[in-house]
Amino acid sequence: MTVKLLLNVNGKEVEADIDPRTLLVQFLRENLRLTGTHVGCDTGQCGACTIHLNGQAVKSCNILALQAQGSEVLTIEGLAAANGDMHPMQVAFKECHGLQCGFCTPGMVMSATALLKENPKPSEEQIRAGLDGNMCRCTGYQNIVKAVQTCAARS
Repeated sequence: MTVKLLLNVNGKEVEADIDPRTLLVQFLRENLRLTGTHVGCDTGQCGACTIHLNGQAVKSCNILALQAQGSEVLTIEGLAAANGDMHPMQVAFKECHGLQCGFCTPGMVMSATALLKENPKPSEEQIRAGLDGNMCRCTGYQNIVKAVQTCAARS
C-alpha cells in the first residue's frame, strides 16, 4: 500500500507515492537523492539528519514522511543561494575550521542556522545549548562554536 505525499522541499513542490512507514530522512535521501542529510544513529541522538521543517530544526530520522505532509522542508542542499554561493553559516564553518570529517556538519549547520534565526546574537552558552543534540566525534566543538559566533557577528 502506498500513500501520496506532497511537500515543498528546498523551494520545489514534490509529490510521491510512498510506503506510509517511510521516515522523512529516508524519503529525502532515497527518493529525492538529497544525501547531504546524513543518517548517523537512527535514534535521534546524533543530529546528523537535522533539517528545517516549517522553519524549525528537527531530526528527520524521528519523523515519518507523512507527518510532514504539506510542509516546507529545507535541507543542507537548499541552504545555499540560488547562484550557488554558500550560506554565511557554511562560509563561517569553512573559515573557522568547524569541521573535520564532515559527517556531522550538515546537521550542525542546519541547527546553527535555526539557532541564529531565533537568537541572532547568542552567547557562547546559548550556542552550546542550541547545538545540544548534535554530536561531533572529531572537533571538540570549539571551532563549531567559533563558526556560529563568527556568523552571528557578521549579520
